[in-house]
Amino acid sequence: MKTPQVVAALAALAHAHRLAVYRLLVERGPDGLPAGTIAQRVRLVPSSLTFHVQALQRAGLIRSRRVSRQVFYAADFGVMNALVGYLTENCCGRSGACAAACKTDRTAGKGSAKSSRAA
Repeated sequence: MKTPQVVAALAALAHAHRLAVYRLLVERGPDGLPAGTIAQRVRLVPSSLTFHVQALQRAGLIRSRRVSRQVFYAADFGVMNALVGYLTENCCGRSGACAAACKTDRTAGKGSAKSSRAA
């Protein structure tokens, strides 16, 4: 993934409604959801939903397909994985600090999970 694509994807996700739509679609999986269902679940009127899904589509984060009269939207998991890979490789991969911090976070998370189970 190239830097301009990463910037576009992050910019598209930097809005509460778009992030909510994207999270919903990621949770739903590759089948996606019809536009009407998305609008209901994130409480947007159809015209606002259209505006937000277009921004996600331009960034390449979601895809659409028409089934009869409905438009279904689904997350593009390949693009999502490429974005996460880019961030990991280019933002964390340049220094050992990120790897050490991630390792510390994982260790701390395990410890806190044990202590919460014991309580």
